Amino acid sequence: MTRKFLTLFLAAAALAPAQSPDSAASRKLGELSSSFQELSRRVHQSVVKVTAIGYRQLEEEESEERGVAARQQSSGSGVIIDAGGLVVTNAHVVIGAQRVQVTLPASPSVTSTRRSAVRPSGRAVRAELVGLDLETDVALLRVNEKSLPFLPLADSDTVEQGQLVLAFGSPMGLDNSVTMGVVSSPARQLRPDDPMIYIQTDAPINPGNSGGPLVNSDGAIVGINTLILSQSGGSEGIGFAVPSNIVLNVVDQLRKSGRVVRGDIGITTQTITPALSSGWQLPQDWGVVVADVDPAGQGSLAGLHVGDVILSLNGKVMENARQFNVNVYRPVIGETVQLEIRRGKRSLSLKVQVTERHEEASTYSDLASREENLIPELGIFAVDLTDALREQVAPIRKDQGGVLVAARHADGPMLEEGFRTGDVIYAINRSNVKSAAELRALLKKMKSGDSVAVQVERAGKLHFVSFELP
Repeated sequence: MTRKFLTLFLAAAALAPAQSPDSAASRKLGELSSSFQELSRRVHQSVVKVTAIGYRQLEEEESEERGVAARQQSSGSGVIIDAGGLVVTNAHVVIGAQRVQVTLPASPSVTSTRRSAVRPSGRAVRAELVGLDLETDVALLRVNEKSLPFLPLADSDTVEQGQLVLAFGSPMGLDNSVTMGVVSSPARQLRPDDPMIYIQTDAPINPGNSGGPLVNSDGAIVGINTLILSQSGGSEGIGFAVPSNIVLNVVDQLRKSGRVVRGDIGITTQTITPALSSGWQLPQDWGVVVADVDPAGQGSLAGLHVGDVILSLNGKVMENARQFNVNVYRPVIGETVQLEIRRGKRSLSLKVQVTERHEEASTYSDLASREENLIPELGIFAVDLTDALREQVAPIRKDQGGVLVAARHADGPMLEEGFRTGDVIYAINRSNVKSAAELRALLKKMKSGDSVAVQVERAGKLHFVSFELP
């Protein structure tokens, strides 16, 4: 349908100056407009507004009592992907929320009987957070509704530069909005070797569009709108969407287990650049090089060294670090992968077992939806380390208790080096912490301006986060 739209548009533009309003050009423009109107009506039935209700810390001028947390409400967008009530949105829209609400569009039977230009309000329903993934910024919600109109996920690998796309959502809280543009780039990395890629588009995307669908001319989802690059805070024609194939992979895992599992072999890789190739006198100026090896990881056990050039994984040529990391994520945990490497002038074949990657604990944020988990002095939601959580976090100090940072809340004190989701807090000023209650009790004994040194474990290493209490 994209080619049809463009053909109609170009034909109409060419004929318009020489034809009357009743000409073929006018009819073609009318057909083009009608096609967009029909597409918008169909897509809008599956686009929802997502409202997240959580807590924020009041400023000094807002409350005489220090450390008071107040409810706050923020909103974004979402899209129904299953008739049984599954809704996709962005993780940053719902993380740390105590309650999530989805506003479903008014049904066509209701809107068709109305004559007012203002559309009737949709119906608000409670939503359950199935799970979320911070790395891709994707969250999955479920509403207790049946037979909902939904949109299919397209194959984002077929998206091409210049392709016509439409962005739907609630920018700036304005429900039921649509903008149009083209694909600026079908696969954009924001940082070198970043495992995440995005669809870049010039379709205007503004705050509030987060979580809404980017659709093709067939009305299928090619991406989930997630962020913009802007100097003004508004749309400047540089918007990004999570590709639908990545969304599908994340959603499948969240549906099954509520979390995303990624494989790891205990190495860090980089893409070979021409400069690196020249400095090392490599026979090629592309590919993947091993930049670091975890001494306790499976890569080290298999014999991988820093400086090894990875030629292929399971027979597939590796062209860059992003491609390699994604292919390592996918195998079943415990599976063995075959690597072909070059070490100097030697070619080697190594078998490496894939283990689960322990990372930033994006799956713990749903544990932070309770008021009693808020620690306003630190700007975090903290939960006790249960046996189940210990298996996921795998803390190096198993016998010392500890408290898990399940999420940060946006209005917490801004520290030079703050806490991160997945940190394990072991002590404050040399006093051990074994529970969230102990953490709260220790902080209540302190006053504004007191110096605090918090011992935390992050990614398997201990260090201190130090600051003055606000």
